[in-house]
Amino acid sequence: MRATATALLVAMAGLFALAHGMERAGGHPAWAWVAAFAEAAMVGGLADWFAVTALFRHPLGLPIPHTAIIPRNKDRIADTMAGFLRANFLTPAVIARRLHHANPARMLGEFLQRPQAERGTKLRAGVAGLLADVLESLDPQALGEQVRHLLAKQAGRLELAPMIGHALSAMIAGGRHRPLMDMLIRWLGGVLEGNEALVRRMVSDRAGSVIRWTGLDERLGNSVVDGLYRMLAELLVDPDHPLRAKVDESLARLAHDLVHDPDTRARVEAAKARILANPAAAEWWMGVWERLRTGLIAAARDPAGSGLGSLDASLAELGRGLGSDARLQLQVNRFARRTLVGVASRYGGGIVALVSDTVKRWDANTVTARIEGAVGRDLQFIRINGTLVGGLVGLTLHAITTAL
Repeated sequence: MRATATALLVAMAGLFALAHGMERAGGHPAWAWVAAFAEAAMVGGLADWFAVTALFRHPLGLPIPHTAIIPRNKDRIADTMAGFLRANFLTPAVIARRLHHANPARMLGEFLQRPQAERGTKLRAGVAGLLADVLESLDPQALGEQVRHLLAKQAGRLELAPMIGHALSAMIAGGRHRPLMDMLIRWLGGVLEGNEALVRRMVSDRAGSVIRWTGLDERLGNSVVDGLYRMLAELLVDPDHPLRAKVDESLARLAHDLVHDPDTRARVEAAKARILANPAAAEWWMGVWERLRTGLIAAARDPAGSGLGSLDASLAELGRGLGSDARLQLQVNRFARRTLVGVASRYGGGIVALVSDTVKRWDANTVTARIEGAVGRDLQFIRINGTLVGGLVGLTLHAITTAL
């Protein structure tokens, strides 16, 4: 377009020379009109060329005052751009007003309900591949240590005793601890069955020499084992057994102490601290983290497999909920609006400062090239229009002077 505008200006100069020569040679009177048009078109084209060029550089390299306007004022332009963004786009009031009638939750729901191919399987596969590449490129030991320290820090701040106490109270109140107690009784029965000989030997070792000499130690051991079996059987079949009541009473007291007793809570916290400081706990977590990391990599490398295959169904179900549930839409939209308003309020100044500082760091040639390139063809249309409009003005003036 720059070449076109320049060629048009050169053509007007050539036309003026031709028309002026033909007019002096006594040619047709119409040549006077052509000369007037071409002369005024040259003036208009040159004036607009000067104006467009003066915005970005010195015309012909001459330091004419009030030229190269943009390079000389790039810092002020940067501040003005930043202020414009701040005032018109990144204020909480503007964002809240823009989002007041918007329904991003419903839009998201409609997108999630689209078929898998329409949602972009390639995009999902690309994101999954990127996730796998990131997990493989990072040092698993260092990353696992960072995650472990973060979890340990959060666990250190969390007081476990009241939580355990409330959970235990809820289990006792609903009777949900009884299946666990039955399981424990069966487990104790299995332990006893596998260690009968050990129990009999312990009874014999603690019996006197006279009892062992008479052979009563074996009968005593059998009685102890049979008594233990009978007690466990009675506990298992009788839900109202007095020993069960004692256990329930002890659990209720423990639940109360976990919530209200400072000493019990302090002992739980000390035990938690010892577990967190134990190297075995760190080794256990590193093993869990490595299995989790390798599982994520395997699932990401096979996005069509079972690891991510159910993701599409879950996303579609979420989309149906967002598209049909007005209350859910209201909550999601409110959250989105508050989040964006909060981001604008906290970080709007930093965003516009980033824009301003970036433009200020550009050199004058970079600013000129980027702004000129952004405006593009319209700058050259100004020159073309100036040439043609100037020619029409020249015709008008020639008509007026001829009439007079």
